[in-house]
Amino acid sequence: MKYTTGPSELPNRWLIAAAGVAMQIALGAVYAWSVFRTPLVKAFHWSIIEVSLTFTITIFTLGCSAFVGGLWMRAKGPRIVGLTGGLLYGLGVTLACLSNHGLWVLYLSYGLLGGAGIGLGYIVPVATLVKWFPDRRGFITGVAVAGFGAGALVTAPVATRLIASIGVLSTFAVLGVVSFLMVAGSALLMRDPPAGYRPEGWEPVRSGAAGGTCDFTLRQALGSWQWYALWGMLFLNVSAGISIISQASPMAQEISGVDAAVAATMVGIISIANGAGRFLWAWLSDALGRRWVFLAMFVLQAALFFVLPQVSEFSLFTTLCVVILLCYGGGFGTMPAFCADYFGAKDVGSIYGLMLTAWGFGSALGPVLIARVRQTTGHYDQALYVLAGILAASAILPLIVRPPALKPLQDTGEHTARRAA
Repeated sequence: MKYTTGPSELPNRWLIAAAGVAMQIALGAVYAWSVFRTPLVKAFHWSIIEVSLTFTITIFTLGCSAFVGGLWMRAKGPRIVGLTGGLLYGLGVTLACLSNHGLWVLYLSYGLLGGAGIGLGYIVPVATLVKWFPDRRGFITGVAVAGFGAGALVTAPVATRLIASIGVLSTFAVLGVVSFLMVAGSALLMRDPPAGYRPEGWEPVRSGAAGGTCDFTLRQALGSWQWYALWGMLFLNVSAGISIISQASPMAQEISGVDAAVAATMVGIISIANGAGRFLWAWLSDALGRRWVFLAMFVLQAALFFVLPQVSEFSLFTTLCVVILLCYGGGFGTMPAFCADYFGAKDVGSIYGLMLTAWGFGSALGPVLIARVRQTTGHYDQALYVLAGILAASAILPLIVRPPALKPLQDTGEHTARRAA
């Protein structure tokens, strides 16, 4: 049966999109982590590496739990997964206020519990909106994750002021409660479209037509080399950008000599770039193709990471970081549509959810590399040059990846539309 956006029994898909953005803004507060690094080091005399490991644990757990969330959504729908994610995330951030009892408390609360909540919540709007907007895949996946990238825009300056007034541990408690309310409230509006739903005036490309694809199962997707190529592209893009995010505030203070408040402003500025890049590059990918967008991002970042160690002026340093974060966000905005193009939208929650493990592994490479080099050498230069080389080599992946061969559908006789990649 064919559905359109017209019938009154269907919810407004743009309202669902707005709820998804609000959910992502709350979850994206994790990108303000760098404002906590220096206060935690000073308060408890932990090392830079020890404190930075919290962020790595959080993002690694996020990537793993997103896959669980994608599988769970297939059975129970997006609402219960989103509500559970909000509960775990809010509880994890709140319990981080007990970290004065030991570093392990911070790892378990903010790292494991909070990361699990973020992963469950993150996959919900991504997998849900790609089903409501098959006609605008790149655009809507960019919108869906733009809020996540921009989450630090609000959180970084607010957290900095709270830390100065009530302390770092009490700040965790306040942010945990607010995060739970935002995520849980948004999750209540999440739902999948009915079977056979199509936006008014849009028709899917049929089997055998140019650009058509079928709905792969998770097992079928994992049986193709293309899934691993896309995983590698996301992993390498994440490793670069997240290394900057994890050290943005202290790096700005060290290189440019600004104070914590000014550095927090920079964190907010690059968070705007993170969010804007998710929309901008995803939108461009609808017109230019996903492969060429990733190629452009890899080449551009390689050049910027090579130049970054030679920059000491704050405004120029911020500008370069803004462009890097545009590319970092662009990977997350473009890859869900890339995944749906190649494997179909039906099981995109589990297929892309598993692909988000690249986010977790990327968080283990970039932030750990840059923190360890800073700890041992006293500066960031060597790590930035290494990352520049990695990004230059990464450009080969978008050049060689191609759509997987069509395979028979498992459940229906229809094929979903696929944009030219």
